[in-house]
Amino acid sequence: MIDGIHGNPTVYLNGSWLPLSDAKVSVLDRGFIFGDGVYEVLPVYGGKPFRFQSHLSRLLRSLAAIRIQAPMPEHQWASLFTELIARGEGEDQFIYLQVTRGVAKRDHAFPGPEVRPTVFAMSSPFQRPAQTVRDSGVAVVSLPDERWLHCDIKSIALLGNVLARQAAVDRGAIEAVMFRDGFLTEGSASNIWMVKDGALHAPLKNHLILEGIRYGLLQELAERLQIPVQIRRIRQQEVAQADELMMTSATKEVLPIVRLDDQPIGHLQHRGSPGPVYKKIRQAYDALIDELRLARS
Repeated sequence: MIDGIHGNPTVYLNGSWLPLSDAKVSVLDRGFIFGDGVYEVLPVYGGKPFRFQSHLSRLLRSLAAIRIQAPMPEHQWASLFTELIARGEGEDQFIYLQVTRGVAKRDHAFPGPEVRPTVFAMSSPFQRPAQTVRDSGVAVVSLPDERWLHCDIKSIALLGNVLARQAAVDRGAIEAVMFRDGFLTEGSASNIWMVKDGALHAPLKNHLILEGIRYGLLQELAERLQIPVQIRRIRQQEVAQADELMMTSATKEVLPIVRLDDQPIGHLQHRGSPGPVYKKIRQAYDALIDELRLARS
Protein backbone atom coordinates (compact mmCIF):
# COMPACT_ATOMS: atom_id res chain seq x y z
CA MET A 1 0.00 0.00 0.00
CA ILE A 2 1.27 3.49 -0.92
CA ASP A 3 -0.10 6.32 1.23
CA GLY A 4 -3.52 4.71 1.49
CA ILE A 5 -3.60 3.48 -2.13
CA HIS A 6 -3.86 -0.28 -2.51
CA GLY A 7 -1.23 -1.87 -4.70
CA ASN A 8 1.23 0.01 -6.89
CA PRO A 9 -0.73 1.15 -9.93
CA THR A 10 0.90 2.32 -13.14
CA VAL A 11 0.68 6.08 -13.62
CA TYR A 12 1.61 8.58 -16.32
CA LEU A 13 4.24 11.25 -15.68
CA ASN A 14 5.71 13.48 -18.38
CA GLY A 15 5.51 10.94 -21.20
CA SER A 16 6.45 7.87 -19.17
CA TRP A 17 4.42 5.01 -17.70
CA LEU A 18 5.78 3.83 -14.38
CA PRO A 19 4.71 2.42 -10.99
CA LEU A 20 3.25 5.00 -8.65
CA SER A 21 6.04 4.33 -6.15
CA ASP A 22 8.59 5.41 -8.79
CA ALA A 23 6.80 8.60 -9.86
CA LYS A 24 8.83 11.57 -8.64
CA VAL A 25 8.46 15.32 -9.12
CA SER A 26 11.08 17.95 -8.26
CA VAL A 27 10.55 19.99 -5.10
CA LEU A 28 11.00 23.04 -7.36
CA ASP A 29 7.92 22.15 -9.38
CA ARG A 30 5.68 25.21 -9.29
CA GLY A 31 2.74 23.01 -8.38
CA PHE A 32 4.55 22.13 -5.16
CA ILE A 33 5.95 25.61 -4.47
CA PHE A 34 3.02 27.82 -5.52
CA GLY A 35 0.04 25.55 -6.24
CA ASP A 36 0.57 26.78 -9.81
CA GLY A 37 -1.47 24.30 -11.83
CA VAL A 38 -4.87 22.87 -12.66
CA TYR A 39 -6.52 19.46 -12.50
CA GLU A 40 -9.44 17.34 -13.67
CA VAL A 41 -11.32 14.35 -12.26
CA LEU A 42 -13.11 12.18 -14.81
CA PRO A 43 -15.39 9.25 -13.93
CA VAL A 44 -15.29 6.07 -16.02
CA TYR A 45 -18.22 3.66 -16.24
CA GLY A 46 -17.94 0.26 -17.86
CA GLY A 47 -14.52 1.17 -19.21
CA LYS A 48 -15.78 4.32 -20.95
CA PRO A 49 -15.10 7.93 -19.90
CA PHE A 50 -18.18 9.91 -18.89
CA ARG A 51 -18.52 13.27 -20.68
CA PHE A 52 -14.89 13.24 -21.79
CA GLN A 53 -15.23 16.19 -24.16
CA SER A 54 -16.77 18.38 -21.46
CA HIS A 55 -13.97 17.56 -19.03
CA LEU A 56 -11.33 18.21 -21.68
CA SER A 57 -12.90 21.55 -22.60
CA ARG A 58 -12.85 22.62 -18.94
CA LEU A 59 -9.22 21.53 -18.60
CA LEU A 60 -8.24 23.62 -21.62
CA ARG A 61 -10.19 26.62 -20.28
CA SER A 62 -8.41 26.35 -16.92
CA LEU A 63 -5.00 26.08 -18.60
CA ALA A 64 -5.72 29.11 -20.76
CA ALA A 65 -6.95 31.09 -17.73
CA ILE A 66 -3.58 30.73 -15.98
CA ARG A 67 -1.60 31.01 -19.23
CA ILE A 68 -0.20 27.49 -19.41
CA GLN A 69 -0.01 26.31 -23.00
CA ALA A 70 -1.69 22.92 -23.43
CA PRO A 71 1.17 20.40 -23.37
CA MET A 72 -0.44 18.11 -25.95
CA PRO A 73 -3.06 18.30 -28.73
CA GLU A 74 -6.61 17.11 -28.18
CA HIS A 75 -6.18 13.68 -29.79
CA GLN A 76 -3.25 12.91 -27.47
CA TRP A 77 -5.37 13.65 -24.41
CA ALA A 78 -7.89 11.12 -25.69
CA SER A 79 -5.13 8.54 -26.20
CA LEU A 80 -3.76 9.20 -22.72
CA PHE A 81 -7.16 8.65 -21.12
CA THR A 82 -7.75 5.49 -23.16
CA GLU A 83 -4.41 4.07 -22.04
CA LEU A 84 -5.06 5.00 -18.41
CA ILE A 85 -8.38 3.18 -18.48
CA ALA A 86 -6.80 0.11 -20.10
CA ARG A 87 -4.10 0.00 -17.44
CA GLY A 88 -6.53 0.77 -14.61
CA GLU A 89 -8.34 -1.59 -12.30
CA GLY A 90 -12.00 -2.49 -12.79
CA GLU A 91 -14.73 -1.37 -15.13
CA ASP A 92 -15.60 1.71 -13.06
CA GLN A 93 -12.69 4.07 -12.43
CA PHE A 94 -11.95 7.73 -11.87
CA ILE A 95 -9.05 9.48 -13.55
CA TYR A 96 -7.09 12.23 -11.84
CA LEU A 97 -5.12 14.52 -14.16
CA GLN A 98 -2.87 17.37 -13.02
CA VAL A 99 -0.91 19.89 -15.07
CA THR A 100 1.49 22.34 -13.41
CA ARG A 101 3.62 25.08 -14.93
CA GLY A 102 6.70 22.91 -14.44
CA VAL A 103 10.06 23.01 -12.68
CA ALA A 104 11.80 26.37 -12.41
CA LYS A 105 13.81 28.59 -10.07
CA ARG A 106 11.52 29.88 -7.32
CA ASP A 107 10.12 33.21 -8.48
CA HIS A 108 6.55 34.45 -8.41
CA ALA A 109 6.67 35.56 -12.04
CA PHE A 110 6.18 32.97 -14.78
CA PRO A 111 9.35 31.24 -15.98
CA GLY A 112 10.46 31.42 -19.60
CA PRO A 113 9.11 29.31 -22.47
CA GLU A 114 11.88 26.75 -22.02
CA VAL A 115 10.11 25.40 -18.90
CA ARG A 116 7.77 22.58 -19.84
CA PRO A 117 4.57 21.78 -17.92
CA THR A 118 4.49 18.77 -15.61
CA VAL A 119 1.72 16.33 -16.58
CA PHE A 120 0.64 13.64 -14.12
CA ALA A 121 -2.30 11.26 -14.45
CA MET A 122 -3.53 8.17 -12.64
CA SER A 123 -6.60 5.99 -12.55
CA SER A 124 -8.16 4.56 -9.41
CA PRO A 125 -11.07 2.16 -8.83
CA PHE A 126 -14.35 4.05 -8.50
CA GLN A 127 -16.89 3.01 -5.92
CA ARG A 128 -20.17 4.73 -6.70
CA PRO A 129 -22.12 6.25 -3.78
CA ALA A 130 -23.78 3.54 -1.72
CA GLN A 131 -27.47 2.88 -2.23
CA THR A 132 -28.15 3.64 1.42
CA VAL A 133 -26.68 7.13 0.99
CA ARG A 134 -28.62 7.69 -2.22
CA ASP A 135 -31.85 6.63 -0.49
CA SER A 136 -31.40 8.38 2.86
CA GLY A 137 -29.50 11.53 1.89
CA VAL A 138 -26.66 13.45 3.50
CA ALA A 139 -26.14 16.23 6.03
CA VAL A 140 -24.28 19.47 5.26
CA VAL A 141 -23.36 22.66 7.10
CA SER A 142 -23.33 26.27 5.95
CA LEU A 143 -20.13 28.31 5.91
CA PRO A 144 -19.02 31.69 4.60
CA ASP A 145 -17.16 31.39 1.29
CA GLU A 146 -13.71 32.79 2.07
CA ARG A 147 -11.89 31.58 -1.06
CA TRP A 148 -10.34 33.66 -3.83
CA LEU A 149 -12.34 35.25 -6.65
CA HIS A 150 -11.40 32.90 -9.51
CA CYS A 151 -13.24 29.77 -8.41
CA ASP A 152 -14.11 29.11 -12.08
CA ILE A 153 -10.51 27.90 -12.56
CA LYS A 154 -10.05 24.29 -11.47
CA SER A 155 -6.89 25.16 -9.58
CA ILE A 156 -4.84 22.71 -7.53
CA ALA A 157 -4.53 25.48 -4.88
CA LEU A 158 -7.41 24.12 -2.79
CA LEU A 159 -6.58 25.14 0.77
CA GLY A 160 -9.79 27.14 1.12
CA ASN A 161 -11.80 24.14 -0.03
CA VAL A 162 -9.85 21.82 2.25
CA LEU A 163 -10.54 24.00 5.29
CA ALA A 164 -14.24 24.21 4.42
CA ARG A 165 -14.55 20.43 4.01
CA GLN A 166 -12.72 19.83 7.28
CA ALA A 167 -15.04 22.26 9.06
CA ALA A 168 -17.95 20.17 7.78
CA VAL A 169 -16.34 16.92 8.91
CA ASP A 170 -15.66 18.42 12.34
CA ARG A 171 -19.40 19.05 12.64
CA GLY A 172 -20.37 15.54 11.53
CA ALA A 173 -21.42 16.53 7.99
CA ILE A 174 -20.35 15.35 4.55
CA GLU A 175 -20.04 18.75 2.87
CA ALA A 176 -19.94 22.50 3.45
CA VAL A 177 -22.44 24.65 1.55
CA MET A 178 -20.84 28.07 1.11
CA PHE A 179 -22.30 31.56 0.86
CA ARG A 180 -20.68 34.81 -0.23
CA ASP A 181 -22.31 38.08 0.83
CA GLY A 182 -25.47 36.16 1.70
CA PHE A 183 -25.79 34.30 -1.61
CA LEU A 184 -25.19 30.62 -2.43
CA THR A 185 -21.98 29.77 -4.26
CA GLU A 186 -21.16 26.03 -4.04
CA GLY A 187 -19.88 23.24 -1.85
CA SER A 188 -16.24 22.68 -0.96
CA ALA A 189 -16.06 20.03 -3.71
CA SER A 190 -19.50 20.04 -5.32
CA ASN A 191 -22.17 22.14 -6.97
CA ILE A 192 -25.31 22.79 -4.92
CA TRP A 193 -28.88 22.77 -6.27
CA MET A 194 -32.14 23.93 -4.74
CA VAL A 195 -35.69 22.84 -5.54
CA LYS A 196 -38.58 25.19 -4.88
CA ASP A 197 -42.17 24.74 -6.07
CA GLY A 198 -41.12 22.01 -8.50
CA ALA A 199 -38.39 24.07 -10.19
CA LEU A 200 -34.65 23.40 -10.07
CA HIS A 201 -32.57 26.44 -9.05
CA ALA A 202 -28.81 26.90 -9.43
CA PRO A 203 -26.44 29.80 -8.71
CA LEU A 204 -25.09 31.89 -11.56
CA LYS A 205 -22.24 30.47 -13.63
CA ASN A 206 -19.55 33.04 -12.95
CA HIS A 207 -16.13 33.45 -11.34
CA LEU A 208 -17.52 32.61 -7.89
CA ILE A 209 -18.14 28.92 -8.63
CA LEU A 210 -16.48 26.08 -10.49
CA GLU A 211 -18.94 25.01 -13.12
CA GLY A 212 -19.05 21.26 -12.61
CA ILE A 213 -19.63 19.02 -15.62
CA ARG A 214 -22.82 17.91 -13.91
CA TYR A 215 -24.01 21.53 -13.93
CA GLY A 216 -24.79 21.36 -17.65
CA LEU A 217 -25.81 17.73 -17.34
CA LEU A 218 -28.50 18.43 -14.74
CA GLN A 219 -29.85 21.21 -16.91
CA GLU A 220 -30.14 18.70 -19.77
CA LEU A 221 -31.84 16.12 -17.59
CA ALA A 222 -34.25 18.68 -16.14
CA GLU A 223 -35.22 19.81 -19.64
CA ARG A 224 -35.80 16.19 -20.67
CA LEU A 225 -37.95 15.68 -17.57
CA GLN A 226 -39.80 18.98 -18.13
CA ILE A 227 -38.55 20.36 -14.82
CA PRO A 228 -38.20 24.17 -14.96
CA VAL A 229 -34.66 25.46 -14.36
CA GLN A 230 -33.77 28.87 -12.96
CA ILE A 231 -30.15 30.10 -12.96
CA ARG A 232 -29.97 33.06 -10.60
CA ARG A 233 -28.59 34.47 -7.38
CA ILE A 234 -29.98 32.43 -4.47
CA ARG A 235 -30.20 33.94 -1.00
CA GLN A 236 -29.04 31.95 2.03
CA GLN A 237 -32.49 32.16 3.60
CA GLU A 238 -34.01 30.54 0.48
CA VAL A 239 -31.64 27.59 0.79
CA ALA A 240 -32.66 27.01 4.40
CA GLN A 241 -36.33 27.02 3.32
CA ALA A 242 -35.90 24.90 0.18
CA ASP A 243 -38.23 22.06 -0.72
CA GLU A 244 -35.18 19.99 -1.70
CA LEU A 245 -31.42 20.38 -1.88
CA MET A 246 -28.96 18.36 -3.95
CA MET A 247 -25.22 18.17 -4.46
CA THR A 248 -23.39 17.03 -7.60
CA SER A 249 -19.78 16.13 -8.36
CA ALA A 250 -17.81 13.64 -10.44
CA THR A 251 -17.44 11.13 -7.60
CA LYS A 252 -20.59 11.92 -5.59
CA GLU A 253 -22.72 11.95 -8.78
CA VAL A 254 -26.09 13.28 -7.53
CA LEU A 255 -26.95 13.07 -3.84
CA PRO A 256 -29.90 14.45 -1.85
CA ILE A 257 -29.16 16.85 0.98
CA VAL A 258 -31.68 16.23 3.75
CA ARG A 259 -30.20 18.22 6.66
CA LEU A 260 -28.60 21.68 6.73
CA ASP A 261 -27.03 22.87 9.98
CA ASP A 262 -28.83 20.04 11.82
CA GLN A 263 -32.22 21.17 10.49
CA PRO A 264 -34.28 18.95 8.14
CA ILE A 265 -34.83 20.15 4.59
CA GLY A 266 -38.26 20.12 2.95
CA HIS A 267 -41.78 20.01 4.25
CA LEU A 268 -44.68 17.65 4.90
CA GLN A 269 -43.97 14.03 3.94
CA HIS A 270 -40.62 14.86 2.33
CA ARG A 271 -39.18 16.75 5.28
CA GLY A 272 -35.74 15.35 6.10
CA SER A 273 -35.84 12.81 3.25
CA PRO A 274 -35.08 12.81 -0.51
CA GLY A 275 -37.77 14.56 -2.54
CA PRO A 276 -39.52 13.76 -5.83
CA VAL A 277 -37.41 16.02 -8.07
CA TYR A 278 -34.20 14.40 -6.84
CA LYS A 279 -35.64 10.94 -7.45
CA LYS A 280 -36.54 11.80 -11.06
CA ILE A 281 -33.12 13.29 -11.76
CA ARG A 282 -31.36 10.41 -10.06
CA GLN A 283 -33.22 7.90 -12.21
CA ALA A 284 -32.38 9.82 -15.38
CA TYR A 285 -28.73 10.12 -14.35
CA ASP A 286 -28.48 6.38 -13.75
CA ALA A 287 -30.10 5.73 -17.13
CA LEU A 288 -27.31 7.72 -18.82
CA ILE A 289 -24.69 5.57 -17.14
CA ASP A 290 -26.53 2.42 -18.16
CA GLU A 291 -26.59 3.67 -21.76
CA LEU A 292 -22.83 4.26 -21.63
CA ARG A 293 -22.23 0.72 -20.39
CA LEU A 294 -24.47 -0.78 -23.10
CA ALA A 295 -22.74 1.25 -25.80
CA ARG A 296 -19.47 -0.47 -24.90
CA SER A 297 -20.84 -4.02 -25.15
